[in-house]
Amino acid sequence: MSNRNGIKYYLKWLFCFLSTGLIKNSASLFLIIGFLLPGRVNFSKSLLVGSNQYFKTIKSALSAANNGDTILVYTGVYNEHSLLVNKAVKIIGIERPILTGENKYEIMKIKSNNVLVRGFLFKDTGLNFIYDNAAIKLDSVKYCTIEENKFTNNFFGIYLSRSSNCVVINNELEAFHTKETYSGNGIHLWQCREMIIKNNKIKGHRDGIYFEFVKKSEIESNISYSNLRYGLHFMFSDSCRYFHNYFTKNGAGVAVMFTKNVDMSNNIFEYNWGGAAYGLLLKDISDSKIVRNQFIKNTCAIYFEGCNRVTTLENNFLENGSAIRLMANSMDNLFTRNNFIGNSFDVNTNSTRSYNTFESNYWSEYKGYDLNKDGIGDIPFRPVKLFSFIIEQNRPALILMRSLFVDILNVAENIFPSLTPKTLIDSKPKMTKYL
Repeated sequence: MSNRNGIKYYLKWLFCFLSTGLIKNSASLFLIIGFLLPGRVNFSKSLLVGSNQYFKTIKSALSAANNGDTILVYTGVYNEHSLLVNKAVKIIGIERPILTGENKYEIMKIKSNNVLVRGFLFKDTGLNFIYDNAAIKLDSVKYCTIEENKFTNNFFGIYLSRSSNCVVINNELEAFHTKETYSGNGIHLWQCREMIIKNNKIKGHRDGIYFEFVKKSEIESNISYSNLRYGLHFMFSDSCRYFHNYFTKNGAGVAVMFTKNVDMSNNIFEYNWGGAAYGLLLKDISDSKIVRNQFIKNTCAIYFEGCNRVTTLENNFLENGSAIRLMANSMDNLFTRNNFIGNSFDVNTNSTRSYNTFESNYWSEYKGYDLNKDGIGDIPFRPVKLFSFIIEQNRPALILMRSLFVDILNVAENIFPSLTPKTLIDSKPKMTKYL
């Protein structure tokens, strides 16, 4: 409610008390004024910043502002750095004003709850490995929102630490460093909880999105591409969800490590190629779900190491080098109702034993038959080829791939299995792919 409407409301009620004779003395009058005024009259104000406005700098407007005020910053270039926001204010850019760190400094640090920053271009923060300079850094805050900003050529883009219940939405971040050691992360969270990271585009950073010690947070509908290392790097962050994201052409794909109770659903992992690149790398993950994702043309779609009780359900694995690399220390995992189509290797493993379950998947490599027409193959499918087992022990052997010798080895092993895991089979292979 604006100031004017609030005062009208207050005067209306005051007139009612006067006209009905309910106010008998001055003490009663002051008591009613004290009751009505704080709840109904909003004394927040707007402070205008610009070359033709009262405030010429954002820093001066922040000094004059009170909690609840709005700072409107008009278009222009503001060579201000180390801006400290320690009041609950809204800072809104008009026609995309530019805040620059002049390749030396951090730009903005938020130390108050209930802050909104919208509509700016943040650029050129300084490189600093001690203080992790960021375009916007939020430290020990709650209920803050960073939305509809652009970030270019920054060390770290948006950095949140020891914070909760914040939203980072509809931002675009791009960096141009060519080495991981000289690049920070696009959106970086450390020791946070109940955060929402949504509808952001991140390109060219070390890691597009980085979570460490983050709890009960969501990563939704982001596009993270062409980052130097991971599109998403996720460690020690239990009970989080990431869904409807698009990860493509990142140096090493996506990594989720040392975490439990993660929900990974409806994401696309595409074109992550390289000797150490993965669509999704899982290390020491437990009690988690991988559901309805698309893994398309990655060197390795999913790598499992030390993972337990992970359900991989209704995913599409299309034209990857390896669809699943399953290490011997991963157990009690379930793979069901997935489509494996056109992969060089459907499953790789380094063990002759398997304590995982493959059931009711579609395999384009399956050559069996279905005499009773129930849609399920009458003979089990062994997804581990002898050659895939060999290359897990000796990677240079890949040079023999597609050779006649390798085809003969695989056929012989399929008929008389001796080296591949006897228990790693799909006993109910689907004859047609899942739609």
